[in-house]
Amino acid sequence: MGTLIVFVAFAFLVIIVLVKTAVVVPQQTAVVVERLGKYAGTLNAGFHVLVPFVDAIRYRHTLKEQTIEIPAQICITRDNVQVHVDGVLYLQVLNPERASYGISSYLFAIMQLAQTTLRSEIGKIVLDKTFEERTNINTAVVSELDKATESWGIKVLRYEIKNITPPVDVLAAMEKQMRAEREKRAVVLTSEGQRDAAINNAEGEKQQVIKASEARKQQQINEAAGQAEAILAVATATAEGIRQVAIAIETPGGGDAVRLRVAEQYVTQFGQLAKGSTNLILPANVADVGAMVSLAMNVLNQQKK
Repeated sequence: MGTLIVFVAFAFLVIIVLVKTAVVVPQQTAVVVERLGKYAGTLNAGFHVLVPFVDAIRYRHTLKEQTIEIPAQICITRDNVQVHVDGVLYLQVLNPERASYGISSYLFAIMQLAQTTLRSEIGKIVLDKTFEERTNINTAVVSELDKATESWGIKVLRYEIKNITPPVDVLAAMEKQMRAEREKRAVVLTSEGQRDAAINNAEGEKQQVIKASEARKQQQINEAAGQAEAILAVATATAEGIRQVAIAIETPGGGDAVRLRVAEQYVTQFGQLAKGSTNLILPANVADVGAMVSLAMNVLNQQKK
């Protein structure tokens, strides 16, 4: 009976020793082991055996990327406006030894440092810029955190601002400003449209006047060309008629024909004078047709010579 009790006790002791010494580390997990209170090493994923009653597991760290929610806090912008800002921080443990002994709680420290850095970055810009400068703020926060956490064995991957909430009165003022800006843009666009329409109308009238003047100019050129052609045609016809008359005079009987024609014209024109009521002073021999014909023939003979 005593032997059985000893065997059971020994088996129980062996089980305790196995539990204390045999360690299975999951994937993406690191275990920090101390030997007699002093850092002995870091166990990665797999099966490990520790020295009983000498080695002890002190810290366990996940090597996966972790997400930390940064609580909302009040930040004051450069133009003295209070805004509530919260965000999300992504980090990863790269050195389990430093993460264990470099700081007591790296999660708490990173959270506090992220809040102070965010307040500092928000204080550098005005309220209107906080919404459009999110990317720059995120980059600045990551840069500052990465400098501080390097000695802790932590890598800050990125930081994202979730919400930026100004006070209610500031939101109302911003809404009024946005409405005023929209109305201003509408008025500007309307005035620009009216200006463009006036410019187009003026340009159209200008082109119309230019086209009309060019049309008048072309019309006058055409009329002048027509008149010149008409004058030239009349002059040519007159010259041809005179030439034919001159040829006819040189033919036999031409002189008699000229005398007859002059007499007819004289009588006709004298008859027209007699019909009118105009008072004229005429020579005494105006009724002597023969004398007048002789005078005309003398003029003609002189021209021929």
